[in-house]
Amino acid sequence: MRPAPTIAIVIPCYNEEAVLPKTLPLFLGKLEELARNEQISSDSYLMLVDDGSRDATWNIVSTLARHDARVRGICQSRNRGHQNAVLAGLMEVRNRCDASISIDCDGQDDINAMDRMVARYREGFDVVYGVRSNRDTDSAFKRSTAQLFYKLLAWLGADVVYNHADYRLLSAQVMQELANFREVNIYLRGMVPLVGFKSCEVSYERARRIAGSSHYPLAKMLGLALDGVTSLSIKPIRLIIALGALISFFSFIGVIWAVVNVLAGWSVSGWASIISVICLLGGVQLICLGVIGEYVGKTYLEAKARPRYIISERTQHMEDESHLEELQ
Repeated sequence: MRPAPTIAIVIPCYNEEAVLPKTLPLFLGKLEELARNEQISSDSYLMLVDDGSRDATWNIVSTLARHDARVRGICQSRNRGHQNAVLAGLMEVRNRCDASISIDCDGQDDINAMDRMVARYREGFDVVYGVRSNRDTDSAFKRSTAQLFYKLLAWLGADVVYNHADYRLLSAQVMQELANFREVNIYLRGMVPLVGFKSCEVSYERARRIAGSSHYPLAKMLGLALDGVTSLSIKPIRLIIALGALISFFSFIGVIWAVVNVLAGWSVSGWASIISVICLLGGVQLICLGVIGEYVGKTYLEAKARPRYIISERTQHMEDESHLEELQ
């Protein structure tokens, strides 16, 4: 049994001034409860990551950090997206805790599942996935598309946990190994399983958002899905090869059929049939070029090796710790 760990709860925030005043007391209360029950160390804390918000999110974080040592925060120079915000928080705390728990700030994920996550960590698990037991709070469209997405990733050979988002516990060792993954196109739900280590799942029910509105519209969800597929699998390109081979095979048969028709005198000129074939092949070619272009674009971005996040501000406690690390 591992001793009570120092836990850093990593919370990405983007334009969350409406919800933070309601959820931060819940997170702090959970820290107090876990520490009181001697499940975690009393020096555990919250790490809030402002993902370039345009509202008062950073003011709320920095103000609370000045009055409560358990609250720490970093602010990105601009909006980099949810996955980069989570990664920034993990990289910031990996040398300052025994384990981290990442969770969204909207209050939808059940914070009481942290009790079981910490218990599994103390039993020896380095990765504990929070997995939704159902999707009753989702619309029928979102529920069906999410299930289709997970099945698609599994079919493409990607190692992902079904119905798991970004609510998870990672040990410090896992975070250190995750730091060695240098790709710019980040999909943490697929990257964490690649790290390995002993893992398990904890199920929970997801509630509705406490306040504010979702910052993940359909366009962003589709973009995340595309990043997930292209960053975890090259099977789509292999499918294109198979499709090309299949079309070539039938085209070859068509050529033979056309020659036989000419030799037998059966051929009749037909505009419609020619246009249909041209449109079909043209459409297939454009789709194939689009998929290949997506991978080429990802390679282009990876080759640039641009920073995945840039921290513009830190709360005072984080500034002091960073300064001490530089001196050492």
